[in-house]
Amino acid sequence: MRAWPTLLLFVLGAVAGAPAGGHPRTLEECLEGGDFIANAAKARDNGITKAGFLGRLVDDIRLIQAFPPQLRWFVVDPEDAEFLHDEATTVFDAPASPEAHRAQFLSRCFDT
Repeated sequence: MRAWPTLLLFVLGAVAGAPAGGHPRTLEECLEGGDFIANAAKARDNGITKAGFLGRLVDDIRLIQAFPPQLRWFVVDPEDAEFLHDEATTVFDAPASPEAHRAQFLSRCFDT
């Protein structure tokens, strides 16, 4: 039974190392991105508009991109920025529970 956590970490590490458009996203990036998307759904449920949320996201992405790529979170390259924006847009265009959006994000983050 002790091998289970080790095996899980190995599998997740292997999946996170797969190419995902642009730079290969890490397990940590995907998990933090999933949390971000779940929080976007919670913000939507609490009344933030699509335009308001996406406007702030674009502003934040521009700010993050002012830093060198090695210091950035998630939006290391343009593909990341587009991916995160597309996923946030989905939160408003196809509403689901925060947990469902997180799961969909993680699936796409690891598969693409």
